[in-house]
Amino acid sequence: MDVILATDCGSTTTKAILIERKGDEYRQTYRGEAPTTVEAPFEDVTKGVLNAIGELEDLCGRKMIENGRIITPAEGNRGVDVYVSTSSAGGGLQMMVMGAVKIMTAESAERAALGAGAIVMDVLASNDMRLPYQKIERIRQLRPDMILLSGGTDGGTVKHVVEMAEYVRAARPRARLGTTFKLPVIYAGNKDARERIREMLSDVVELTITENIRPTLEEENLQPSRMKIQELFLEHVMAHAPGYKKLMEWTDAPIMPTPAAVGLIMQKIAKKEGINLLGVDIGGATTDVFSVFDGVFNRTVSANLGMSYSVSNVLAEAGMENIARWIPFEVDEQDIANRVKNKMIRPTTLPQTLEDLKIEQAIAREALRLAFEQHKLLAVGLKGVQQERTISDAFEQTRTGASLIRMEALDLIVGSGGILSHAPRRVQSLLMMIDSYEPVGVTRLAVDSIFMMPHLGVLSTINEKAATDVFVKDCMIELGTCVSLVNSGKAKGDCLRYVLTMPDGSKIERGLAYGEMALHPLGVGEKAKIFVEPSRGFDVGAGKGRSLTAEVRGGVVGVVIDARGRPLKLPQDKKERIEALKRWHRALDVYPE
Repeated sequence: MDVILATDCGSTTTKAILIERKGDEYRQTYRGEAPTTVEAPFEDVTKGVLNAIGELEDLCGRKMIENGRIITPAEGNRGVDVYVSTSSAGGGLQMMVMGAVKIMTAESAERAALGAGAIVMDVLASNDMRLPYQKIERIRQLRPDMILLSGGTDGGTVKHVVEMAEYVRAARPRARLGTTFKLPVIYAGNKDARERIREMLSDVVELTITENIRPTLEEENLQPSRMKIQELFLEHVMAHAPGYKKLMEWTDAPIMPTPAAVGLIMQKIAKKEGINLLGVDIGGATTDVFSVFDGVFNRTVSANLGMSYSVSNVLAEAGMENIARWIPFEVDEQDIANRVKNKMIRPTTLPQTLEDLKIEQAIAREALRLAFEQHKLLAVGLKGVQQERTISDAFEQTRTGASLIRMEALDLIVGSGGILSHAPRRVQSLLMMIDSYEPVGVTRLAVDSIFMMPHLGVLSTINEKAATDVFVKDCMIELGTCVSLVNSGKAKGDCLRYVLTMPDGSKIERGLAYGEMALHPLGVGEKAKIFVEPSRGFDVGAGKGRSLTAEVRGGVVGVVIDARGRPLKLPQDKKERIEALKRWHRALDVYPE
């Protein structure tokens, strides 16, 4: 497998990359792109794919297409050994999920659908306070690509699951794509209800039955449902989207939904390196957040938070005050609102001035923060699980379903999407992620160079070495490491002192006042040792007043010492806040003076 071709058919652009074996490792060598052609007047996704590959041919001088088809296998300077693809064209995979109890089986079903790469249009449950006719109307109106129906532990409730199936039967839903076939419905609930569900739905929908998502209260079994969702995505959704039947004949591995492929490569990297990671893909219309903590994978999609088509929603949800707090100069609120509306109606425009860039990056901080808040609400432990309680719990309002996101245990943050991958200076991407996610202790940060994580995710299903080689060498750009102060004490002088021992043995010794930042260059692949001693009442991740010794990795930016405290609080006074922002930007050389 010496020459690998991969494409990602996005909603607006189809991106093609070429991966070649160089000695014992694989490297990404060329990249091409073309407009996606799934909509009128073309209505054939393969035209955009061939155009993107045609650009690759021009760049690398390798013949890969003949008579409108991809040449396989490779011979000399012709053809490729493997061709794989992902897709989110035509709106991606749109699903509705249904469960017996909203915060238990319905939430588990939502996690299963999101992990399979779907946009969840709505979550219906027997206890969601909607009347039966409202649920039936909702199913009819949305016209999803498929429905995931769950409910009840094995041997548990049958009544509520059957009730949800009755709504589907009454709605007789039609699929979004294709008018001649039945809508796919996956049943992944109580096994005792399978026969009743089969009798009720088999003549109305294309019913598939798989293992229970929640076999017991203490157990969540999402993988079988996720596999079925991706199978049906290929068989039904892709088969009826314009040109996909032809594309499916060309590929050497099943076409995957783009977000599912990104999630897959993140899981492989987390497992390979034995780390906890957080990833984000911020697009024009949506923001996807991925996390892997202790091997547990979660994905959420904020379908209303993006940097072009959905930028007005960011303003509406965050509020003008929250966006304005990140802008390092005086600006009229009406001016911000006008810029946001202009961006929404002209989504492909880029910032033309430094002022434009600063405002756009201020909006991005809020989009990233809001999407992360939504992710934390869904990435939780299982609700409904019985827990042992002591007398002390009687005085605390503890709840099951605690968030799995533990910032003190986070090792790596990976950013992707235009605003992060294509920022004029890499340090801008790093500071946007630090400000939005507020990492705690010692955390590495990186960005996806040209958004090739989807390509590598689908490739990892047939050649994991090629996918991980390219991810580490060409895809992920190491920005550096952030060492942050966890909480705020009170100090008149320095709140911490640190000694940074560089790879050549030289030492940098410095104190830092509370609310300040510092940057020390440390190259890609280089490692240094840091010793941090906080003042009394301050914590850098080892406990209040306790010193910390850690290894820090370099990157294109270096090592950032962040003594602004957690949670990050900006000064209330406008002039003080602007001065603080300017001070931080100067310390890290974020914008040209």
